[in-house]
Amino acid sequence: MNVRSFQLSDYRPLTALLEDVLTEECYEQTMEAFARQLSWDSELVLVAVEQSEIVGMIIGTIDNNKGYYYRVAVLPSHQRRGIGKALIQSLRQRFEQRNVMKILITADEYNEPVLPLYEAMGYAANDFYRSFQKLSIIAG
Repeated sequence: MNVRSFQLSDYRPLTALLEDVLTEECYEQTMEAFARQLSWDSELVLVAVEQSEIVGMIIGTIDNNKGYYYRVAVLPSHQRRGIGKALIQSLRQRFEQRNVMKILITADEYNEPVLPLYEAMGYAANDFYRSFQKLSIIAG
């Protein structure tokens, strides 16, 4: 498996993956944030590729010098194989290279099922970002 930055040719398979994994409401919200993040900093959108197939993705953003894991998704047939962890670790490296002050996990109702994954990787409850003020990639 290879984790790399999103490329334009990834658009169709990535949207298919998101449609498969996310609820309709979550998909719509994620696609808006995805488009904004691509226009601001595409290096923080990563994909996991296995045998030329996109099997996972993560969207991150930097807002007020803090790095945020926004959305992670892995094809159901590829879950529990370390792909989510590899995506999170790769994005963390990018955040560290940019000297962000703190890394947080966006904890909205759609991310609740993956919070145990972050906890297993050493993140604590105070690393979860629950706020009424939306991130720039969500609020526009």
